[in-house]
Amino acid sequence: MSIQTDVHDGVATVTLCRPEKLNALDLDDARRLTAVWRTLRSDAGVRAAVVTGHGREAFCTGVDRAAVADGQVSQPASPYAIEDPLLSIGPKANDLWIPVVAAVEGMACGGAFYLLSEAEFLVASQEAVFFDPHTTYGMVSAYEAMGMAARMPFGEVARMALMGTAERLSARRAHQTGLVSELTPAGGALDAALRCARVLASYPPEAVQGTVRAVWAAQEAARAQARAQAPQLIALGNLPPERQSELFAGRGRGGAQGREGPRVR
Repeated sequence: MSIQTDVHDGVATVTLCRPEKLNALDLDDARRLTAVWRTLRSDAGVRAAVVTGHGREAFCTGVDRAAVADGQVSQPASPYAIEDPLLSIGPKANDLWIPVVAAVEGMACGGAFYLLSEAEFLVASQEAVFFDPHTTYGMVSAYEAMGMAARMPFGEVARMALMGTAERLSARRAHQTGLVSELTPAGGALDAALRCARVLASYPPEAVQGTVRAVWAAQEAARAQARAQAPQLIALGNLPPERQSELFAGRGRGGAQGREGPRVR
């Protein structure tokens, strides 16, 4: 299975399992992930969760480009609507209010931010890196940047969203800016996240979930107002899919092919 769920001692570990694709999500994966959160919502025995990626190379690299390239994702004609298969992959999008901790090893980029922005906090290994490739490939970073803007200083999220594939944010820098709450040695993120989740699962669930809801209530109004503008921004700013594919393949101006490796800061 590309999405694996294991429950032990009140903690659900949700693992993205497509290491051959750097844990990128295709459309079936997105549906499965939505179903996982909805199932956990009705399971009173699950009091906390950890979301992670299989292996140490990547947490998640967003949507599988093949799903876009072969036309599986078609956009509405109206600029006031958007078809985004990853919009419902996060726990909060599915009305799940148990605390969720993200354990990040390796790359976390693009659509991974749908998950990271809906976790209560992040634990990352020292080898983790974060970046947003949208602008490089002619796409607007809207939902992703909006989600991360609630977790990072304005200048940091703006730089990450705008610099595309040219830069990667190191785990050290992410920790300094507050995106990451704890740094671990390589390979240690999952154990550290599970340690936190077990503590949360041991507390009275009503108090924990009420606190989660209170923290999110503090920022929901601004988040909702920003997201309401996303469809128009994407419709106006995105290049046609075929042009995006050219850039992704490195055949057009702005493509990554032949370029020196990204700067890690």
